[in-house]
Amino acid sequence: MKKEFAVIGLGRFGGSIVEELNELDANVLAIDRDQERVKDFQDIATQSVIADTTEESVLKDLGLRNFDHVIVAIGDNIQSSILTTLLLKDIGVKRVTVKAQSMYHARVLEKIGADYVVHPERDMGRRIAHKMMSSSVLDYLELSDEFSVVEYLAGKKLAGRSILELDIRATYGISIIAIKRDDSIIISPDPNLEIERDDVLIAIGGDSDLTAFEKKMMD
Repeated sequence: MKKEFAVIGLGRFGGSIVEELNELDANVLAIDRDQERVKDFQDIATQSVIADTTEESVLKDLGLRNFDHVIVAIGDNIQSSILTTLLLKDIGVKRVTVKAQSMYHARVLEKIGADYVVHPERDMGRRIAHKMMSSSVLDYLELSDEFSVVEYLAGKKLAGRSILELDIRATYGISIIAIKRDDSIIISPDPNLEIERDDVLIAIGGDSDLTAFEKKMMD
């Protein structure tokens, strides 16, 4: 059985979620106050409706409590975002993910019961900053305020040496959880595996430890 998703707010963030869920063959209900935005997604989402989600009766009429996951992607109207989130949890929606505009907005969302709060602009800014700082950083994913996953492009300092020889975990406190090589991915690589130039190392660890590794071992 396909999972049921609802996306409230069809701006760039919410719209991209609808499009991706559609590509993944999920059932998606797209919701927005703006008629034109809803019209844009009528051939992409399973169903698209014009609705004011700050009204509890509207949420109940849409049957949102029966959905597996509701994403609140409302743009600049923080009041609507907070009220919609509160009402969704009140009517018993199992999982609610909400886009936050600021840290204060995020703190309020967490207090009223949002299951997951995302900061797309902040997170993208951090990813871009890390990429600009080093040509060896291919991607950066924040897991929490202190831990991240980073993709590093192996250069001459790493090539020809094994994870065991480099003693990465003991020296830097990070773990290499996978290596991308050509068209394959090596999960939980053998510590004796020799790193090749242009391998992509997927590392997880504390931000300060990852930074130290990057400064020392990246070309």
